[in-house]
Amino acid sequence: MQEKNFTLISDVILLGFQNLQNFKPLFFSIFVLIYFTTISGNVLIILLVSSSKNLHSPMYFFLTHLSLADILLSTNIAPQMLSTVLRGAITISFTSCISQFYFFAVSECSECLLLSVMAYDRFSAICNPLHYNSVMNSAFCVKLATMSWLLSFLIILIDTTTIALLQFCGPNVINHFFCDYPLILELSCSDVFVVQLEVIFLSLPVLFVPFAIILVSYICILQVILKISSITGKHKAFSTCSSHLTSVSVFYITLFCIYVLPTGQLLSTSKLLSLFYTVGTPLINPIIYSLRNKDIKESFRKLMNRTWPPCKT
Repeated sequence: MQEKNFTLISDVILLGFQNLQNFKPLFFSIFVLIYFTTISGNVLIILLVSSSKNLHSPMYFFLTHLSLADILLSTNIAPQMLSTVLRGAITISFTSCISQFYFFAVSECSECLLLSVMAYDRFSAICNPLHYNSVMNSAFCVKLATMSWLLSFLIILIDTTTIALLQFCGPNVINHFFCDYPLILELSCSDVFVVQLEVIFLSLPVLFVPFAIILVSYICILQVILKISSITGKHKAFSTCSSHLTSVSVFYITLFCIYVLPTGQLLSTSKLLSLFYTVGTPLINPIIYSLRNKDIKESFRKLMNRTWPPCKT
């Protein structure tokens, strides 16, 4: 008789993408380029904000933490994903699978919390501009960012520990390119009902509460914008929120499609959505925040001029 909570399987097989056939080199090259671009874009955002005085504001401070979350997500998922693209099914230790889920969940939860903090920052700037500098001071911003990370690490640690203490007796095959929460539970031969309830309960402070904060913030922002008489004023107020609103929309729509809509039986659809969620979102966030942002463009130009003076021409 096996001891309770004893892990019976030691390895996990990730099947990855099984239908690439002769397109493996092409997709591998594309994903490597995406990964390199993602890391470069997010690192560039961090460098620009830290080196440019005109970007030393709460919005850009939180943006650097969002970039850190994207770097953590990409670095956690991409290496094994690239391995499955090139080699097909790969075998990893069960400990590595649990660890991958932990850092994946931490990065996603921290992004949820940071997006809600950024929404509150936009709410303060537009709905309460006279008190903005006193409310969103440096100390308060550091506390908000620190609490976002700490809350993510602690809550996901509780979830991950509870999952790891289950019995896992196989099969040890995961038909995906990374270890996600519902797929890990499928490997367990224990009763997972209590674990599922715990995960739902603990998701309240890191998923539903941040979404509620974002929703309420933008309702208030919309009310203020509609009261502005001039078209120029409305456009200026909305432009300060457009990048964040786009990022929030992409993040939550994809999250909803993966974990709420019944796509579990359509593995190809589930993998495609997960690919966009884990690879696409970290790539497009730097693009969203820099494409129409004059401050970031100007800081980038100055950085290029300092680094390569001939580029001034």
